[in-house]
Amino acid sequence: MPRVKTGPYTRKRRKKWLKMAKGYWGAKHRLYKTARLAVMKALQSAYRERKRKKRVQRGLWIIRVNAALKAHELSYSKFIHGLKLAEVQLNRKVLSEMAIIAPDSFNDIVTAAKKALEIESASEKA
Repeated sequence: MPRVKTGPYTRKRRKKWLKMAKGYWGAKHRLYKTARLAVMKALQSAYRERKRKKRVQRGLWIIRVNAALKAHELSYSKFIHGLKLAEVQLNRKVLSEMAIIAPDSFNDIVTAAKKALEIESASEKA
């Protein structure tokens, strides 16, 4: 059985990890073992933060809509409930953009939500 030498493949594999660690500080971009661990941790963090970014962005949209509703003396939860009653199907991102860019259209939506809430409260009293 002939002897197999794996030097080139090992070097290629190690260079791959060191290339991904380019720009890291200290031994993390020089030493193979440290670089591999640092890159693996960085990849895990990047994956986790890609998921987290979506949650943070949705929270920002909600904060913006809530701030725009303060002028209308309406809470965010009542507004969303009113939208569901009025059968307006706009997501938080669109509502947030409308509150910033097109306040007149946003006011129309708020009015529709308020009317739906008034109709509901009148039907509950009867």
